Amino acid sequence: MKQHTVTDSPYGPLTLVATDGVLSGLYMTAQRHRPDEETFGEPDPAPFGETIRQLDAYFAQELKEFDLPMRLEGTPFQQGVWDQLRKIPYGETRTYGQLAEALGNVGASRAVGLANGKNPIGIIVPCHRVIGSTGSLIGYGGGLDRKQRLLAFECGMPDDALF
Repeated sequence: MKQHTVTDSPYGPLTLVATDGVLSGLYMTAQRHRPDEETFGEPDPAPFGETIRQLDAYFAQELKEFDLPMRLEGTPFQQGVWDQLRKIPYGETRTYGQLAEALGNVGASRAVGLANGKNPIGIIVPCHRVIGSTGSLIGYGGGLDRKQRLLAFECGMPDDALF
């Protein structure tokens, strides 16, 4: 059974989706790879109280690491990439190549990028913390402007201070 709700954030409305009461999606407006609205289930804020509380604390810079049950559905490779994303500390970045190396496949940086782009739980599974090998901002399903703003936010800088 799926349910969803929409919550406000400094980065626009966030659609939260739960499958059987467990967070399975966090989507921004106009996000690449955003599923059709019809797949989000019935509107019901009940399963999202703790998720919203932690998101609010994150946006208030009071929380640096989320502690939520999540249901991430994807291939074993995608699961591995998403697990590596959760290991990137707040305010830090990694390159696609570094993630590929951590997965034991140094030649898989493009595949890592594709899996990163299909991350179903943005912000909480911090795909915005992945950058290009030259340190440049590349690829973000929520848009490069949001990626830049999220990275600057985590570093305590003005929105346009990085990159």
